[in-house]
Amino acid sequence: MTASGNEASVLVLGLGNVLCGDDGLGVAAVERFRLRYRISEAVRALDGGTLGLALLSHIRSTDDVILVDAVGAAGPPGTFVRLEGDEVAPELQARLSCHQIGVADLLNALAVLDAYPRRLILLGLVPETLELGLALSPPIENRLAELVERIADEVRRLGHDLIPNRPEQSANARSGDRAARALGLSR
Repeated sequence: MTASGNEASVLVLGLGNVLCGDDGLGVAAVERFRLRYRISEAVRALDGGTLGLALLSHIRSTDDVILVDAVGAAGPPGTFVRLEGDEVAPELQARLSCHQIGVADLLNALAVLDAYPRRLILLGLVPETLELGLALSPPIENRLAELVERIADEVRRLGHDLIPNRPEQSANARSGDRAARALGLSR
C-alpha cells in the first residue's frame, strides 16, 4: 500500500540481537534515528530485532524498505556498507548472525508471495564483535551517529522530509525509552 493508503510508504527496520554486541547496531541506529527526527506518518521506524518471518506483514504493506544491520563485508570494524536490490539477499544469506537466517527466509517469502518491496536497501557497519554483551564496540559506537544520518539521507532520497528534534526533545525521549525498557514496556 502506498502513502495514500493507511500504511507507511517507507519502513526503516533495525535488525539484530542487542544481546550480542555489535549485532545490535541496527536496533541501536533505528532507536537513535527515531530520537533524532520527527517523522511523518508515511515513514515508519521499527525495531525488528530478531523477528525474521514475523516481520512479513510490516514489509508487505510498504513500498520502500531500509534494513539496518551489522554487515559481514570486507573492511575494518565500523566500515559503512550500503547495498540495494539484488545485492541484499545474498548478503543476508551469508548468515553473519543467526537472526539473518530469519531475514533471508523473510525475503524469500516476499519473493514467493510477489510482495517484494519496490526498493530494498541495506545500510550497516562491519562489526567488531558479535559475542555476548550489551555494549557496542568503540568502532561501532563512534560511527553510529553517521549511520543515523545516512538513514536520514536515504529517507530523504525516497522523497520524505525529516524534521530534527531539538536536543532537549531527544534527551527526554531517551529517558522515556530507558524507563519503558526497564519496566518491560516497548515505546
